[in-house]
Amino acid sequence: MQRLANKRLVLGVTGGIAAYKSAELIRRLIDAGAEVRVVMTSAAQEFITPLTLQALSGNPVHLALLDTEAEAGMGHIELARWGDALLIAPASADFIARLTHGHGNDLLTTLCLAARCPIHIAPAMNQGMWASSANQNNIQQLETNGIHLIGPGSGYQACGDIGLGRMSEPDDIAQILADSFQTGSLTGTQVVITAGPTREAIDPVRYISNHSSGKMGFALAEAARDAGATVTLIAGPVNLATPDRVNRINVVSAEDMLVATTECLDHLSLNSSVSSEGSIIFIGTAAVADYRPDTSATQKIKKTQGNPNLTLQLIENPDIIATVAKRSPKPFTVGFAAETQNVLAYANDKIARKNLDMIIANDVSNKDIGFNSDLNAVTIIWPEGNKTVDIASKAIIANSIIQQISLQL
Repeated sequence: MQRLANKRLVLGVTGGIAAYKSAELIRRLIDAGAEVRVVMTSAAQEFITPLTLQALSGNPVHLALLDTEAEAGMGHIELARWGDALLIAPASADFIARLTHGHGNDLLTTLCLAARCPIHIAPAMNQGMWASSANQNNIQQLETNGIHLIGPGSGYQACGDIGLGRMSEPDDIAQILADSFQTGSLTGTQVVITAGPTREAIDPVRYISNHSSGKMGFALAEAARDAGATVTLIAGPVNLATPDRVNRINVVSAEDMLVATTECLDHLSLNSSVSSEGSIIFIGTAAVADYRPDTSATQKIKKTQGNPNLTLQLIENPDIIATVAKRSPKPFTVGFAAETQNVLAYANDKIARKNLDMIIANDVSNKDIGFNSDLNAVTIIWPEGNKTVDIASKAIIANSIIQQISLQL
């Protein structure tokens, strides 16, 4: 069910004893990496409490069409736009009838009318209700309208009957929903990206830094996400909005960035579902300061009369990319070589010396590309070859890099 990673799912719960299965279904979807927001009809609340589904989903449960508090947070139209898929499980006979005829008299039917994402229904009802001509006509019409049917299953029912009408099991529903999404080139992978500069404090008001804007790293985060990966972005001080569906960790110094990177990779390595080779990718785009002051003054350093010179003693910062490349098991490790001269020579030396799987070389002496620019031009280098990507937007460059990474896994 790796295709559910990063997916946004709206789960509609209607009235019926099968609503108890919705709790388990939410857990299955979240375990697969999806974010779930729940909408309940008034009848559904007679069978299971909103508090239960809120606790499981981690999000407030949406109940009423004209709830002013909910509208202030995420209005019903915005909720319809939010989802990658809308799943109604269980879908009662009454709801199926209202959906078929285009009703919009509660929140869930309104969402179905407004949704532009795929809609899936998992019917749950008595076998006689399922087999009735009215219900079968409704089901046929929904399928003609492009609604996707999941189930129902057959077996013992709460009323004592045996036959078709049972809601499909949560595992089966989750798998069918996962199969409905296309597989991206990085589906099932975890990608950790460092981006932006670091700041190395001289005193409380001064620091050593560089001109990195973080734009390349943020573009890579979006490209990796779009390829199906779950992305963690470890960002130095930059003025950029967090990409949608990307987990962001803010840091300041090189030491902060190393700690955040190590903790993140340790956490991922402990997760057995992503511990296989090629399942964790580290991309070090951050322009990490090579040196920092050996001590940082606790108070602002004042200008001294008659002494125009100030001497700073600098010490070497930790090498984050080299540290990552020494891990066992080693992530697929991608570095960047931002150079002003002999770009390819320095990049080839770096990939060998630091045991990298790939390096992205770019010439930051060209003022039309690189730091602070929306454009870039790079050469992607790996042990068996290289590929040059001419001047283009950083979004296009990022997509090319992600595509090349996926080919090397």
